[in-house]
Amino acid sequence: MFAVIESGGKQHKVKAGDTVRIEKLEGEPGALVDFDKVLLVSDGDSIEVGAPYVEGKTVKGEIVSQTRGDKIKIVKFRRRKHSQTTTGHRQYYTDVKITGIE
Repeated sequence: MFAVIESGGKQHKVKAGDTVRIEKLEGEPGALVDFDKVLLVSDGDSIEVGAPYVEGKTVKGEIVSQTRGDKIKIVKFRRRKHSQTTTGHRQYYTDVKITGIE
């Protein structure tokens, strides 16, 4: 059994027992999280597709950790203008362990 959920503007295919890295959610490690934006649920041969979301289905998870991704360097260079800027970015992530699909 698997489901497709939406979180942080992205879609994630999850099943029970998976650990998924998603955009930052508020909460401490050990806190429970419910995802109600379920786009698709598949249980063997039966498939439920939402329009846009499946009614009555939720995905439950537990926050494992709050982390940050690798640093990304952004370089803007203008040739022949003696102009160059460099900035960096580190995205915040939340690791969530999926406990069940209801």
